[in-house]
Parts: sequence; structure tokens; C-alpha cells
Amino acid sequence: MHTLCLDIGGTKIAAGLADPAGTLIHTATCATPAASGAEQVWAAVAEMITDALGVAGGAVAAVGIASAGPIDLHSGTVSPINIASWRGFPLVDRVAGVVPGVPVRLGGDGVCMALGEHWRGAGRGARFLLAMVVSTGVGGGLVLDGAPYAGRTGNAGHVGHVVVDREGEACSCGGRGCVETVASGPSMVRWARANGWSAPPGAGARALADAARAGDEVALAAFHRGTRALAAMIASVGAVCDLDLVIVGGGVAKSGRLLFDPLREALADYLGLDFLSALRLVPAELGGEAGLVGAVRLAGLG
Repeated sequence: MHTLCLDIGGTKIAAGLADPAGTLIHTATCATPAASGAEQVWAAVAEMITDALGVAGGAVAAVGIASAGPIDLHSGTVSPINIASWRGFPLVDRVAGVVPGVPVRLGGDGVCMALGEHWRGAGRGARFLLAMVVSTGVGGGLVLDGAPYAGRTGNAGHVGHVVVDREGEACSCGGRGCVETVASGPSMVRWARANGWSAPPGAGARALADAARAGDEVALAAFHRGTRALAAMIASVGAVCDLDLVIVGGGVAKSGRLLFDPLREALADYLGLDFLSALRLVPAELGGEAGLVGAVRLAGLG
């Protein structure tokens, strides 16, 4: 039988079906009605589940869920920052109600991305890895000693909220100076505009990357500033967790060498400990399917 997998974020909801070997044989996405009420958001998720069950012939063996966080594994509830109406939303119970009698397992979207990349992507063979997304925000998840590490509540791996500037900007998490306030796409664009980058209204990280490739000094400075913040965070997490691999994905990571070259250069300044000398940094391989693949794996580990 198939495994049903869900990946729920503030921008999109994805659903998929995987065969017993873990290969995705069906995927579908829809925009998240994040500004709507809790039941309207749930209705969109329920419709995706129903459609997937139709493709599966009405029966699945297990369900794995990757959700934006924070999450609470003990209660099966989620409170995604970018879905304001979901605060303590009983996601596991709701999904179980649609797929009765089937085990349902919840994980944070970061740890599911890490698990997916470890199982079928750039992290195959690594035992201690951080997989992270640099996009609208900065998120991540950990696989330690070959197993997903969720932490006490399920929220381990929120690397976007490692503080890299004690006097820095206020962050959506309530803290100050988090790496997300420096290195996310919107943060880099905001800094570039404040420092003289002239771009049409609505221009975002992709336009900033294009400007940097064309030699715009402010755009290049924004990328260098962001990558130094990322490097400081990676070195810190690497030292705490004794990592051997860091995988970077997300929209900003699609800029390729524009991100990875200065990031690797900056990392060299921070990785002074001998046991970090072999730490590798690689691009993600699974793209937008990493969370779904990780959710499949998570369901299988249940």
C-alpha cells in the first residue's frame, strides 16, 4: 500500500503518495489560504488529502506530515508562524479523522527536509548533518547519528534563530539579531534597498541576485553580508553537533555560486577547530519535494 505524505507551510500545501520503495508516484500542491480562518486552512488540507486518497484507491498504510512550526509532538498540534489562525491546531487528530485506523506521524518541516535529503538526496551516507533552507526565512533540521533529531518538543533545528548580531534587528520570533534577520531573501533585499540599491517596487531576492551577477556593488555586498551571517551560524551549529555535512536549499540557494562561493570562503574563517576541518557544504538535491520525501520516511520510522 501507499504512504500519504503532507507538507504544510505558510505559502503552499503539498500532498503526495509514495510506493513501498519510497518513490513519489503522485504529488499535488495548492496555495495556503494563510490569511483565512483556521477551518478554511484545514479545508484546503482536507481537500488535498481526499484527492490523494482518491488516487490511492481509498486506502493508505500510513501518513507522514511535515509542518511549519512551532509544533508540539506530544499533543500533535501545530502553531505555524505564517499561518496566524493555527495556534495549537490539532493537526494529527484532524488528519487521523480523515484517515481512520492509519498511523499518523508529525514532524517539523525542517527535520523532514533533513530526513528526505539524508534518505534520497544530497545527504546519503552522512551520519551527522544539518539541512537548511535559505528563502523567505531561514530554517533547518538535523539528522544526528543517522536518525532525525526532533528535540524535546519537535522543534530542534530552528537554526534561523541562532543569534549572530546581539545588537541586530528585531526578529519575528521575538528575539533580536537572528541569522534570519540578515540572511533571508527579504532581509537581504531590505538591507540592499536601505544602502542604495535601486530596483523597481516588488523586486525581490531573484532581482537582487541578477543585480549581483551584473556587478552591482550593493547587491554583492548584501550577499556577502548574508553569507557571513550564515557561516557564523553554520560554524556554531557544527561545533555544537559535531556535524560532517551541511546541505543548503531554498529560493536564495538557487542563486548557486553567488551564494555558495562567498559562503564557503566565509566558513573558512570560522571553522578553526580541528574536528570541523572536514565539514562539507553542498547544495540540496530534492528541491521542493524534500519535505514530502522526509514525511514518507518519517511515517516509515513510526
